[in-house]
Amino acid sequence: MRELPSGTVTFLFTDVEGSTRLLSELGDAYAELLAEHRRRLRDVFGEHGGVEVDTQGDAFFVAFPRARGALGAAADAQEALGEGPIRVRIGLHTGEPLVTGEGYVGIDVHRAARIAAAGHGGQVLVSQSTRDLVGTDELRDLGRHRLKDLTAPERIYQLGDGSFPPLKTLDRTNLPVASSPLVGRQAELTDLLDTVRSGSRLVTITGAGGSGKTRLALQVAAELSDEFADGVFFVPLGLVQDATLVSPTIVQAAGVRALEDLHELDVLLALDNLEHVLSAAQDLSSLLAASAGVKLLATSRARLNISAEVEYPLEPFPDDEAVEFFVERARTVRRDLREDETVAEICRRLDGLPLALELAASRVKVLDPPLLLERLDQRLPVLTGGGRDVPERQQTLRATIDWSYRLLDEPLQTALRRLAVFAGTFSLDAAEQVAQVELEDVAALVDWSLLKPIGDGRFLMLETIREFALEQLAESPDAEEARRRHAEVFLELAERDLEEPEEQESWLDLVEADHDNLRAAIAWARERGEARVELRLAAALASFWHARSYLQEGLAHVREALADDPDAPIGLESRALGWGVLLCVKQGDYATARGMAERIAALAEESGEDDVLAAALNHQGILLTAERRFDEARPLLGQSLAIHERFDNKNRMQVCLHNLGLVSVGEREFEQAIEELTSALELSQALGQERSASNDQCDRAFAFIGLARWQEAGADARSSLRVADRIGWTENVAYSLVALASVALAGNDLGHAARLLGQADRLAEEVHLEFEDYTEETRVGAHEVLESRLPHDRLGSLLEEGRAWSVDEAVAAALGGSLD
Repeated sequence: MRELPSGTVTFLFTDVEGSTRLLSELGDAYAELLAEHRRRLRDVFGEHGGVEVDTQGDAFFVAFPRARGALGAAADAQEALGEGPIRVRIGLHTGEPLVTGEGYVGIDVHRAARIAAAGHGGQVLVSQSTRDLVGTDELRDLGRHRLKDLTAPERIYQLGDGSFPPLKTLDRTNLPVASSPLVGRQAELTDLLDTVRSGSRLVTITGAGGSGKTRLALQVAAELSDEFADGVFFVPLGLVQDATLVSPTIVQAAGVRALEDLHELDVLLALDNLEHVLSAAQDLSSLLAASAGVKLLATSRARLNISAEVEYPLEPFPDDEAVEFFVERARTVRRDLREDETVAEICRRLDGLPLALELAASRVKVLDPPLLLERLDQRLPVLTGGGRDVPERQQTLRATIDWSYRLLDEPLQTALRRLAVFAGTFSLDAAEQVAQVELEDVAALVDWSLLKPIGDGRFLMLETIREFALEQLAESPDAEEARRRHAEVFLELAERDLEEPEEQESWLDLVEADHDNLRAAIAWARERGEARVELRLAAALASFWHARSYLQEGLAHVREALADDPDAPIGLESRALGWGVLLCVKQGDYATARGMAERIAALAEESGEDDVLAAALNHQGILLTAERRFDEARPLLGQSLAIHERFDNKNRMQVCLHNLGLVSVGEREFEQAIEELTSALELSQALGQERSASNDQCDRAFAFIGLARWQEAGADARSSLRVADRIGWTENVAYSLVALASVALAGNDLGHAARLLGQADRLAEEVHLEFEDYTEETRVGAHEVLESRLPHDRLGSLLEEGRAWSVDEAVAAALGGSLD
């Protein structure tokens, strides 16, 4: 083989599309075609200066010293193959890899391979870095895509104007972004993919903390992302302390309303960190028994021990993969690090454990490998040990983390201990208030890989490190004070006084970012018997749980907090109960909602306070409306409105007027609905409440549709859509698109109507939204008209065009459409 190019190198990967099918169809003739294919490609690559790095089966890996040469080779390769039965996908990516005795090392190799794998036969895909070197001629921008290596999105370009199916990427999944591609573990990855594909319903990856279970499970899920019709969902359970919350956490991650909604779906659920909630195993077993299309991929330090389970024990890296992993991680802080016997010995001393290797690799920034090995000689024999009933690998991991901890000076040890009170991620401001640390402390812990910056000024402590740091905190005198400060800081966030309307949306985003910390604060309050703090947190956070659809979890917290604080002040209890009613209604739990509404009514009578009575009447009205008992709901909502009018409480007046409008829509009294929703809208606008105004206009649009007042319906729906799109309110985007599809249909623009309905249907499926009765009637009616006026194939094509739009494209199209 010729000498491999170094410095800036462009990698080219090829792969034959449908090789298994071709072998089956062509039999022995396929071998001859494959040989001819290889000859043609090798000729082309050589002509353009390419060096063949590797060939596996029908795939090539070629390196080029110049990006233009690689692009020319790709174009000529496709031309050389012509229209023959063998169609090849090609991917190009440029980087600065490290050349070793074994070949190239670095993430650029992985990225190039992933770009090629995202394409289709006859297609040439080009990364941003290659495009920057070759220019834009003949390249078409396909946008940003998440590849199956799970790292940050890559902007991908296509050579030529050919038409191909959508790229095989991860743009519609909740799998988290990883900091780097999977290194090693290819044998395990193949085994696990085969196990899941062979029909196993529950596969549990077991192993010690820090052995790489989560990263491997994520890669398995990514590889399977296009094999499950209803999606692949990541369910992190590390912060779920109660096994009864495993099912609600699955529901939230999968975007369904209840666990039963999964029974008819074809999904893969990747359940991460199950070891501390093993008592949920029976619930998972029941889910599998009732759901033919559900498969589970779990990570745990212990098996679940149920009949459907296939256990996959994950061992440490073999020596060669450990060295590859260590070198790649070390080169992020020291580009000139090379593989040698010292590095190999470091990896052996660390037992090939991924977390241990990652921590050690970060030290080469300040310690040369020989010095690092010397430190290991001094520390590991002393620190390896622990309980004899603990697996040896876990003892070694504990020793490695302890070794990292002991290398810190005392102020940084204190900082690490205190920062362990945070659950999930945390902001620098919160770290300064709770842990009483400074920016320099956080920066130093990041340098030692004990904290990870994740963007937007937030940081993450790995759970295995956090477990160790929490043990150290428990032995320190400031443990309880740190936890109390943590609860106080996050109670302040939950109860933040939002003086301006626009602050509500930013507050929702802040709470979302610190949701795990707020959960931890609730758990601390419950454990410490701080019932009033627990109820204040639950009452304050209920609006967030309602707005962001954490319905089951929110209701569980509200109910527990109410039970724990039976002597709460009437105002606080009433507020918590009111949100409880809303959370129940949205889930269809009318029985629980009724009990809560009755309790609010009793509190109102006990207090004699008009504001408590008005809240009770409003929530009873909401429940009755949901139950379609409109004649009973209207007088209660009217009484609530009258009380708020007497005190000129415009915020609550707006809510009551909107709810009365929904009663009128339900009764098909559309003129009255328009009057009530217009009054609500005027108040929303006067108060500067954009979200409420968007909601008022959206529902008023359906009232206008009921009267065939199409221009007014279109104006309202577009106004609502503009706001809903800007604040990221997917539900109201979908509602507005249904209304605008009906408007377009009235204007005889059948294609526009169908496309908008296609997008609305996609969004509803994406967030598992069930349209309310009046919207569902409009949506179904529009579909029926289209089916009667368009050929079946044409309608299907138009709906798919709409589904293929991005949200931005759909909104632009919807706002551009008009009856004028």
